[in-house]
Amino acid sequence: MRDLKAMAVLALAVTATPAARAETLTVTARSVADEKAVFATVESVSVVPARGRIGGTIALLNVREGDSVTRGQVIAVVADDKLALQMKSLDAQIDALKAQSDQAQVDFTRTEGLVERGILPHVKLDEGRTALNVAENALRAKTAERAVVQQQFTEGQILAPVDGRVLKRMVSVGSVVLPGDPVETIAQQDFKLRLRVPERYARFLKVGGKIRFDGAEIDEQSARFGTIDLVYPLIEEGRVVADAKADDLGQYFVGERLKVWIAGGDRDTTVIPSDYVSTRFGIDYVKLQTPDGAVTVPVQRGRDRPSPDLPNGLEILSGIHSGDRLVRP
Repeated sequence: MRDLKAMAVLALAVTATPAARAETLTVTARSVADEKAVFATVESVSVVPARGRIGGTIALLNVREGDSVTRGQVIAVVADDKLALQMKSLDAQIDALKAQSDQAQVDFTRTEGLVERGILPHVKLDEGRTALNVAENALRAKTAERAVVQQQFTEGQILAPVDGRVLKRMVSVGSVVLPGDPVETIAQQDFKLRLRVPERYARFLKVGGKIRFDGAEIDEQSARFGTIDLVYPLIEEGRVVADAKADDLGQYFVGERLKVWIAGGDRDTTVIPSDYVSTRFGIDYVKLQTPDGAVTVPVQRGRDRPSPDLPNGLEILSGIHSGDRLVRP
Protein backbone atom coordinates (compact mmCIF):
# COMPACT_ATOMS: atom_id res chain seq x y z
CA MET A 1 0.00 0.00 0.00
CA ARG A 2 2.85 2.38 0.85
CA ASP A 3 4.49 1.57 -2.51
CA LEU A 4 1.29 2.56 -4.35
CA LYS A 5 1.16 5.94 -2.50
CA ALA A 6 4.83 6.59 -3.26
CA MET A 7 4.29 5.81 -6.97
CA ALA A 8 1.28 8.18 -7.03
CA VAL A 9 3.32 11.01 -5.51
CA LEU A 10 6.16 10.39 -7.97
CA ALA A 11 3.74 10.40 -10.90
CA LEU A 12 2.26 13.68 -9.68
CA ALA A 13 5.71 15.26 -9.43
CA VAL A 14 6.66 14.10 -12.93
CA THR A 15 3.39 15.46 -14.31
CA ALA A 16 3.83 18.88 -12.61
CA THR A 17 7.42 19.40 -13.76
CA PRO A 18 6.69 19.90 -17.49
CA ALA A 19 3.88 22.35 -16.62
CA ALA A 20 6.26 24.39 -14.47
CA ARG A 21 8.91 24.36 -17.18
CA ALA A 22 6.39 25.30 -19.85
CA GLU A 23 6.42 28.95 -18.68
CA THR A 24 8.91 30.59 -21.01
CA LEU A 25 9.83 34.14 -21.98
CA THR A 26 11.07 35.27 -25.38
CA VAL A 27 13.86 37.82 -25.05
CA THR A 28 13.26 41.03 -26.97
CA ALA A 29 15.25 44.25 -27.02
CA ARG A 30 13.45 47.30 -25.70
CA SER A 31 14.24 50.98 -25.73
CA VAL A 32 15.04 52.32 -22.27
CA ALA A 33 15.96 55.73 -21.01
CA ASP A 34 19.60 56.37 -20.30
CA GLU A 35 18.90 57.63 -16.79
CA LYS A 36 20.87 60.26 -14.93
CA ALA A 37 20.61 60.71 -11.16
CA VAL A 38 19.79 64.19 -9.85
CA PHE A 39 18.34 65.52 -6.61
CA ALA A 40 14.85 66.94 -6.15
CA THR A 41 13.12 68.67 -3.26
CA VAL A 42 9.59 67.99 -2.07
CA GLU A 43 7.80 71.33 -2.09
CA SER A 44 4.24 72.57 -1.79
CA VAL A 45 2.47 74.18 -4.71
CA SER A 46 1.79 77.12 -2.39
CA VAL A 47 2.17 78.00 1.27
CA VAL A 48 -0.92 79.76 2.62
CA PRO A 49 -1.18 81.57 5.97
CA ALA A 50 -4.30 81.06 8.08
CA ARG A 51 -5.23 84.54 9.37
CA GLY A 52 -7.52 85.81 12.08
CA ARG A 53 -10.49 87.91 10.98
CA ILE A 54 -10.98 89.75 14.28
CA GLY A 55 -8.70 90.96 17.01
CA GLY A 56 -8.56 89.36 20.41
CA THR A 57 -6.87 86.64 22.42
CA ILE A 58 -6.15 83.11 21.18
CA ALA A 59 -8.44 80.92 23.27
CA LEU A 60 -7.99 77.57 21.51
CA LEU A 61 -5.53 75.90 19.12
CA ASN A 62 -6.77 72.66 17.58
CA VAL A 63 -3.74 71.65 15.46
CA ARG A 64 0.02 71.63 15.65
CA GLU A 65 2.93 71.34 13.25
CA GLY A 66 2.65 68.34 10.93
CA ASP A 67 -1.11 67.83 11.30
CA SER A 68 -3.20 67.41 8.17
CA VAL A 69 -6.12 69.82 7.79
CA THR A 70 -9.00 70.17 5.37
CA ARG A 71 -10.39 73.35 3.90
CA GLY A 72 -12.87 75.02 6.27
CA GLN A 73 -11.68 73.12 9.36
CA VAL A 74 -11.56 75.17 12.59
CA ILE A 75 -7.90 75.29 13.59
CA ALA A 76 -8.01 78.07 16.21
CA VAL A 77 -10.44 80.33 18.06
CA VAL A 78 -9.98 84.03 18.85
CA ALA A 79 -11.99 85.35 21.81
CA ASP A 80 -12.87 89.00 22.53
CA ASP A 81 -14.53 89.77 25.89
CA LYS A 82 -16.02 93.00 24.55
CA LEU A 83 -18.19 91.02 22.13
CA ALA A 84 -19.86 89.17 25.01
CA LEU A 85 -20.62 92.47 26.76
CA GLN A 86 -22.03 93.94 23.54
CA MET A 87 -24.21 90.88 23.09
CA LYS A 88 -25.66 91.24 26.60
CA SER A 89 -26.36 94.93 26.04
CA LEU A 90 -28.08 94.25 22.72
CA ASP A 91 -30.18 91.46 24.21
CA ALA A 92 -31.45 93.84 26.88
CA GLN A 93 -32.26 96.52 24.29
CA ILE A 94 -34.06 93.99 22.12
CA ASP A 95 -36.21 92.91 25.06
CA ALA A 96 -37.15 96.55 25.71
CA LEU A 97 -37.99 97.16 22.05
CA LYS A 98 -40.11 94.01 21.95
CA ALA A 99 -42.12 95.33 24.89
CA GLN A 100 -42.56 98.68 23.15
CA SER A 101 -43.60 96.97 19.93
CA ASP A 102 -46.15 94.82 21.76
CA GLN A 103 -47.56 97.89 23.55
CA ALA A 104 -47.76 99.78 20.26
CA GLN A 105 -49.66 96.88 18.72
CA VAL A 106 -52.13 96.86 21.63
CA ASP A 107 -52.64 100.64 21.41
CA PHE A 108 -53.19 100.47 17.68
CA THR A 109 -55.76 97.70 18.00
CA ARG A 110 -57.64 99.63 20.73
CA THR A 111 -57.56 102.88 18.71
CA GLU A 112 -58.76 101.07 15.58
CA GLY A 113 -61.85 99.80 17.46
CA LEU A 114 -62.65 103.24 18.89
CA VAL A 115 -62.30 104.89 15.49
CA GLU A 116 -64.69 102.37 13.91
CA ARG A 117 -67.33 103.27 16.58
CA GLY A 118 -66.75 106.98 15.95
CA ILE A 119 -65.45 107.73 19.43
CA LEU A 120 -62.02 108.91 18.25
CA PRO A 121 -61.12 110.84 15.10
CA HIS A 122 -59.40 109.05 12.20
CA VAL A 123 -56.17 110.97 12.83
CA LYS A 124 -55.64 108.97 16.04
CA LEU A 125 -55.59 105.79 13.97
CA ASP A 126 -52.83 107.23 11.77
CA GLU A 127 -50.82 108.21 14.84
CA GLY A 128 -51.15 104.69 16.29
CA ARG A 129 -50.07 103.07 13.00
CA THR A 130 -47.03 105.35 12.81
CA ALA A 131 -46.02 104.51 16.40
CA LEU A 132 -46.36 100.78 15.67
CA ASN A 133 -44.17 101.06 12.54
CA VAL A 134 -41.52 103.00 14.43
CA ALA A 135 -41.41 100.39 17.21
CA GLU A 136 -41.21 97.46 14.77
CA ASN A 137 -38.47 99.12 12.71
CA ALA A 138 -36.45 99.90 15.83
CA LEU A 139 -36.74 96.24 16.86
CA ARG A 140 -35.59 95.03 13.42
CA ALA A 141 -32.62 97.43 13.45
CA LYS A 142 -31.48 96.28 16.88
CA THR A 143 -31.90 92.62 15.87
CA ALA A 144 -29.72 93.24 12.79
CA GLU A 145 -27.11 94.93 15.01
CA ARG A 146 -27.08 91.85 17.22
CA ALA A 147 -26.58 89.66 14.12
CA VAL A 148 -23.46 91.70 13.30
CA VAL A 149 -22.00 90.98 16.73
CA GLN A 150 -22.97 87.32 16.38
CA GLN A 151 -21.12 87.23 13.04
CA GLN A 152 -18.05 88.66 14.79
CA PHE A 153 -18.32 85.78 17.26
CA THR A 154 -18.35 83.36 14.31
CA GLU A 155 -15.39 85.10 12.66
CA GLY A 156 -13.42 84.38 15.81
CA GLN A 157 -13.05 80.86 14.42
CA ILE A 158 -9.92 80.68 12.27
CA LEU A 159 -10.50 78.29 9.36
CA ALA A 160 -7.99 76.38 7.25
CA PRO A 161 -7.93 78.09 3.82
CA VAL A 162 -6.81 74.96 1.89
CA ASP A 163 -6.27 71.23 2.27
CA GLY A 164 -2.74 70.57 3.42
CA ARG A 165 -0.37 70.16 6.34
CA VAL A 166 0.53 72.63 9.07
CA LEU A 167 4.12 73.78 8.63
CA LYS A 168 4.46 76.36 11.39
CA ARG A 169 2.43 77.73 14.28
CA MET A 170 3.18 81.37 15.05
CA VAL A 171 1.09 81.86 18.22
CA SER A 172 0.15 80.05 21.39
CA VAL A 173 -2.91 80.07 23.63
CA GLY A 174 -3.17 83.48 25.27
CA SER A 175 -1.42 85.38 22.47
CA VAL A 176 -2.99 88.67 21.40
CA VAL A 177 -3.65 89.02 17.67
CA LEU A 178 -4.98 91.77 15.46
CA PRO A 179 -7.29 91.35 12.45
CA GLY A 180 -5.29 89.84 9.58
CA ASP A 181 -2.43 88.47 11.69
CA PRO A 182 -1.20 85.02 10.51
CA VAL A 183 -1.76 82.30 13.07
CA GLU A 184 -0.51 79.18 11.26
CA THR A 185 1.18 78.44 7.95
CA ILE A 186 -0.30 75.63 5.85
CA ALA A 187 1.38 73.89 2.92
CA GLN A 188 -1.16 73.10 0.23
CA GLN A 189 -1.69 69.36 -0.17
CA ASP A 190 -0.71 69.27 -3.86
CA PHE A 191 2.99 68.61 -3.30
CA LYS A 192 5.47 68.52 -6.16
CA LEU A 193 9.07 67.61 -6.83
CA ARG A 194 11.32 70.50 -7.76
CA LEU A 195 14.30 69.30 -9.77
CA ARG A 196 17.53 71.25 -10.25
CA VAL A 197 19.32 69.67 -13.19
CA PRO A 198 22.75 70.58 -14.64
CA GLU A 199 22.30 72.61 -17.80
CA ARG A 200 23.97 69.96 -19.99
CA TYR A 201 20.82 67.86 -19.48
CA ALA A 202 18.46 70.74 -20.23
CA ARG A 203 17.61 69.46 -23.70
CA PHE A 204 16.36 66.19 -22.23
CA LEU A 205 13.83 67.92 -19.94
CA LYS A 206 10.43 68.11 -21.61
CA VAL A 207 6.92 68.61 -20.34
CA GLY A 208 5.36 65.15 -20.07
CA GLY A 209 8.70 63.41 -19.56
CA LYS A 210 8.87 60.59 -17.02
CA ILE A 211 10.98 60.51 -13.87
CA ARG A 212 11.67 57.75 -11.36
CA PHE A 213 12.46 58.01 -7.66
CA ASP A 214 12.82 55.64 -4.75
CA GLY A 215 9.79 55.22 -2.50
CA ALA A 216 11.26 52.65 -0.13
CA GLU A 217 11.48 55.22 2.68
CA ILE A 218 7.71 55.34 3.15
CA ASP A 219 6.35 51.98 2.00
CA GLU A 220 7.25 48.66 0.44
CA GLN A 221 7.08 49.93 -3.12
CA SER A 222 10.62 50.10 -4.43
CA ALA A 223 10.07 52.62 -7.22
CA ARG A 224 7.69 55.46 -7.95
CA PHE A 225 7.12 57.39 -11.12
CA GLY A 226 6.22 60.97 -11.89
CA THR A 227 5.70 63.32 -14.82
CA ILE A 228 7.38 66.64 -15.54
CA ASP A 229 4.70 69.32 -15.86
CA LEU A 230 6.78 72.53 -15.97
CA VAL A 231 10.27 73.46 -17.09
CA TYR A 232 11.36 76.94 -16.08
CA PRO A 233 13.00 78.86 -18.95
CA LEU A 234 15.70 80.41 -16.72
CA ILE A 235 19.06 78.83 -15.92
CA GLU A 236 20.32 79.74 -12.46
CA GLU A 237 23.89 78.95 -11.38
CA GLY A 238 24.26 76.46 -14.20
CA ARG A 239 21.10 74.52 -13.34
CA VAL A 240 17.71 74.15 -14.94
CA VAL A 241 14.69 74.08 -12.61
CA ALA A 242 11.70 71.83 -13.37
CA ASP A 243 8.61 70.70 -11.48
CA ALA A 244 7.24 67.16 -11.54
CA LYS A 245 4.02 65.67 -10.23
CA ALA A 246 3.77 62.29 -8.49
CA ASP A 247 1.29 60.48 -6.27
CA ASP A 248 1.50 60.27 -2.47
CA LEU A 249 4.14 62.94 -2.06
CA GLY A 250 2.23 64.12 1.00
CA GLN A 251 3.85 61.30 2.98
CA TYR A 252 7.24 62.98 2.65
CA PHE A 253 8.47 65.99 4.61
CA VAL A 254 8.25 69.36 2.92
CA GLY A 255 11.80 70.26 1.92
CA GLU A 256 13.00 66.63 1.90
CA ARG A 257 15.65 65.85 -0.73
CA LEU A 258 15.18 62.77 -2.91
CA LYS A 259 17.34 61.11 -5.52
CA VAL A 260 15.51 61.22 -8.87
CA TRP A 261 16.39 59.60 -12.17
CA ILE A 262 15.65 61.51 -15.35
CA ALA A 263 15.96 60.42 -18.95
CA GLY A 264 19.23 61.47 -20.58
CA GLY A 265 18.50 59.83 -23.95
CA ASP A 266 17.32 56.43 -25.20
CA ARG A 267 19.15 53.21 -26.05
CA ASP A 268 18.23 49.60 -26.81
CA THR A 269 18.99 46.93 -24.26
CA THR A 270 17.71 43.62 -22.91
CA VAL A 271 15.37 43.79 -19.92
CA ILE A 272 13.85 40.69 -18.32
CA PRO A 273 11.95 40.03 -15.06
CA SER A 274 14.38 39.56 -12.20
CA ASP A 275 12.73 36.29 -11.13
CA TYR A 276 14.13 34.63 -14.29
CA VAL A 277 17.64 35.11 -12.86
CA SER A 278 19.15 32.88 -10.18
CA THR A 279 22.42 33.50 -8.35
CA ARG A 280 24.81 30.81 -7.21
CA PHE A 281 28.24 31.42 -5.69
CA GLY A 282 28.12 35.06 -6.80
CA ILE A 283 27.37 34.26 -10.46
CA ASP A 284 24.03 35.01 -12.14
CA TYR A 285 22.40 32.35 -14.35
CA VAL A 286 19.36 32.01 -16.54
CA LYS A 287 17.80 28.89 -18.04
CA LEU A 288 17.86 28.93 -21.82
CA GLN A 289 15.42 26.79 -23.80
CA THR A 290 17.15 24.90 -26.63
CA PRO A 291 15.98 22.12 -28.97
CA ASP A 292 17.83 19.66 -26.74
CA GLY A 293 16.26 20.97 -23.54
CA ALA A 294 16.86 23.69 -20.99
CA VAL A 295 20.47 24.67 -20.32
CA THR A 296 21.86 27.04 -17.69
CA VAL A 297 24.03 29.89 -18.97
CA PRO A 298 25.77 32.66 -17.04
CA VAL A 299 24.75 36.29 -17.66
CA GLN A 300 26.10 39.68 -16.65
CA ARG A 301 23.65 41.59 -14.52
CA GLY A 302 23.10 45.29 -15.12
CA ARG A 303 21.02 47.91 -13.31
CA ASP A 304 17.47 47.46 -12.13
CA ARG A 305 15.11 48.82 -14.78
CA PRO A 306 11.66 49.03 -13.17
CA SER A 307 8.86 50.43 -15.28
CA PRO A 308 5.08 50.65 -14.90
CA ASP A 309 4.59 47.55 -17.09
CA LEU A 310 7.58 45.63 -15.62
CA PRO A 311 8.08 46.58 -11.95
CA ASN A 312 10.83 43.95 -11.44
CA GLY A 313 12.70 44.69 -14.66
CA LEU A 314 16.43 43.86 -14.72
CA GLU A 315 18.91 44.83 -17.43
CA ILE A 316 21.10 42.02 -18.81
CA LEU A 317 24.35 43.24 -20.35
CA SER A 318 25.57 39.99 -21.89
CA GLY A 319 24.88 36.25 -22.05
CA ILE A 320 21.53 36.29 -23.93
CA HIS A 321 20.29 37.79 -27.17
CA SER A 322 17.00 38.79 -28.72
CA GLY A 323 14.94 35.76 -29.71
CA ASP A 324 16.27 33.51 -26.97
CA ARG A 325 13.62 31.72 -24.91
CA LEU A 326 14.09 31.71 -21.16
CA VAL A 327 12.58 29.29 -18.68
CA ARG A 328 11.58 30.45 -15.25
CA PRO A 329 13.83 28.65 -12.70
